Formats: sequence, structure tokens, C-alpha cells
Amino acid sequence: MTPGGPAPADVDDATAQRLATALRCITVTRDEADPDVVEFDRLATHLEQSYPLVHRHLELERFGHGRLYRWAGTDPGTAAILLAHQDVVPVDDEQGWTHPPFAGVVDDEFIWGRGAIDDKSRMTAILEAAEALLASGHRPRRTLYFAFGHDEEIFGRAGAARMAARLRELEVYADLLLDEGGVVTDGVADGATTPVATVMLGEKGWATVRLTTTDTGGHSSMPGRETAVGRIARAVARLQDHPMPLRLTPVIADMLARLRPTMSQPRRSALRLAPVASGVVTRMMAARPQTEALVRTTTAPTVIHGGVKANVLPQRAEALVNFRILPGDSVRGVLDHCRRVVNDPRVSVETVGACSEPSDITGPGPVFEVIAEITRALVPAAVVTTGIVPGATDSRYYDGLAATRCNFAPILVDAADLDRIHGTDERLSRANYARLIEFNRRILAHFTEAGG
Repeated sequence: MTPGGPAPADVDDATAQRLATALRCITVTRDEADPDVVEFDRLATHLEQSYPLVHRHLELERFGHGRLYRWAGTDPGTAAILLAHQDVVPVDDEQGWTHPPFAGVVDDEFIWGRGAIDDKSRMTAILEAAEALLASGHRPRRTLYFAFGHDEEIFGRAGAARMAARLRELEVYADLLLDEGGVVTDGVADGATTPVATVMLGEKGWATVRLTTTDTGGHSSMPGRETAVGRIARAVARLQDHPMPLRLTPVIADMLARLRPTMSQPRRSALRLAPVASGVVTRMMAARPQTEALVRTTTAPTVIHGGVKANVLPQRAEALVNFRILPGDSVRGVLDHCRRVVNDPRVSVETVGACSEPSDITGPGPVFEVIAEITRALVPAAVVTTGIVPGATDSRYYDGLAATRCNFAPILVDAADLDRIHGTDERLSRANYARLIEFNRRILAHFTEAGG
């Protein structure tokens, strides 16, 4: 049974301050080889002091600064794996913030600081929920895991990858894997007349392709027909002008079917065509970057280098092009596409850095309906739909460990709030934090019983 009843309207000062204290720990990750041990240790101490019942009753295994908790159940099997991450991205423009980004300021409406949304609030909300259930005598019927990585913002190889490998060693298979990704947006989904709660069921892959060319160089007064810089510029332009094909995947078709009743005309009528005229629908979605990302492997030239001086012909030029890969495409397919489109043997094409294939896409399933029911209780006006994460999360390492994967938190945000994530003035309202804690409490309570 999923606990019902109204959600709390706000969090009290003590609860808000526990999150704020976590935000004051400057757990920025820039480089896999250089974590700030002192700040991660400060955060660990804060968690252990703030949630004593969790740390008394749950088993904790550490993977560097990663924290894998096991809440043992009374029966065999695993109910759920809940993910969050402790690290945050750096701050570029500290002077532009209303409050210093690591001051952890709490006012009457908001909790301010880097990590307030991405992603320390998820971690502390899970712990708040577990602490409250433990205090009430609850115990899981089947085992629950909490996995808090420490390097999600730099690919997660030392945290999530190792914890997922540990769960595979233990032959864990859960009903639910829950991580960051979707939220409830208001005024963001084009044409939607109500708030939209997008529960992501998987994520796109990603790859960065490096284009490189070399030349003999020389004096700029006697150039050939094309310099190395010109050749690379032409290759980049070809890739940008010839993106990978539009395609309506089953999860996006499901998303549109769930959204259609909430859409204003003429979109509502147009979406009726999706089952028989997917090309029309994908072309409509390709008109905006936010929706094009749902129906195409995207192409984003991001870096270009070449030359040393205005009057010297460059001997080398290179460019980096980032691709976010739609399910059904692959890293190999992206490379094949690049070589075919560039069509120049003088330009080498290779991946650089880490790559990730698109994740498995799980079906909605019964646990999805539990999450949808809880979401509608916490945000009654919202329509709940499915989707895919256009970026990358730690949960990609956990493929195959759960029957249903959901990337979602029921915080209600607008376009300006979304811009604050990895941007300036990141903050979470007290009301949203109350929803997030209650959401996790109800999910955990679904798998637990009092006096177990």
C-alpha cells in the first residue's frame, strides 16, 4: 500500500538547516585524481551525525567517498535501489549569486547553494525519509539500497561504477532503480496546459568525436586552396548541416500519448497522427532544441583549435563534436555517420574521452504506477508522463539491476529554475524540499511495514 494523505506544505528550520549544512561542504569535482578529501569527510561526518538511526541500523560500505547503504529486509530479494550523488559542479561567476554559493543560506522561502537541486537534496531527502521511518519502527519487507556516488559530475567511474559492480557481485535485482533526471515543469512543455511530471525511463548515450587534420604549414602570403583550419571548419559545418536522422522511439511515443489530452490545439490534433505519421510529429518536435533532443542523436560542435599566428599557415587543426545518442543508435553508428558525412580522408575521426551507449529503456510497469500515484498526490494538477534523460546520470552504470528504472523527483519548477541547475543562484524552495522528502518517505514506506 502507498501511504496517502496531504503533503506537508513546508519543511521546518531544523530540516532545512540539515540540507544547508550539506551545501556548505564544498564537494566540487573537477578531476578524478584530485577529490577534496577534507570536504567530503566533512560531509560524511555531517550525515552520520544528522541521521543516527540510519547509521545505527543500516549497513554502510564505502567506495572511496561513495557510500552504499543496505537496509536489510525481513524477506529475500531487493525492493529498490535509490541513487543520489554528493559532488557538485564548480561555480563560474560567484559574484553573480544572491548569496555565496557555498554559504548554505536558508530564508523564509528557499534553501540556497550549489547542490540544492543537483543533487544533495535528493541524498538528504532519502536519509530524512529513512530516519523518520526508522523512528516509527518501520522495516523493509525486502532489502533496500541507497547508493550515493561522489563523482557523478566527472563520469562516476570511481563511485557509481564500483557500487554497481558490487551489487552485481551480490546478484541484486530490484523492482525499482530511482535516480535524478525528470522533474515537474510548469510552463516549460510547449503546448501543455497543466504542469508536466516527466518520469524518465532511461537515458541517451554520449560520445565526443575529435576531428583532426595536418598540413605542411608555411607563410600566409602563399596559401594553398585550403588550410588545415579551413578543412576542419568545413568538416564541422558538414556535420552540423547533416545531423543524424529524426526517429520516434517507443518511449517518446508513449510520452506523447500521455501528454496529448493536456495539449492545446492544434498540437492535440497533430499528436493524434503519431502512430501513423511519425515523420510529421518528429519534424514538429525538431523545431525546438528541447524537443529535438528527444527524437534525434544530437550534434554539438563545442571546441575548435588550429594555428599559432595570423601570418603562419597552421600545421594542425582539430575540433571536438559532442553527440547525445538516442536509444537505437550507438557510439559506433555515430563514428560511421561522421566519417560518411565528413567524407575527407585527410580528416581523422575518432572518439576521445569516455563514451556511453544509450541505456536500456525499461517499461513503465507496476512500480511506475506507484510513483505516478505518489506524484499526483503531491502535485495534484500534474499530468504524469514518461521520457528519457537527454544528459548522463550515475544510473547508466546500474543497467540490468532493476525491473523498472525511473529518473525523477517531484519538485515543481519553471524554466528559470531549470537554468539555475549548474548555473547561478541554484536554490530549492522549502515547499519543494518538503515534497522531495515526502516522496521518498512514501516510496520507502511502500516497501516497508511498521514493527517489522
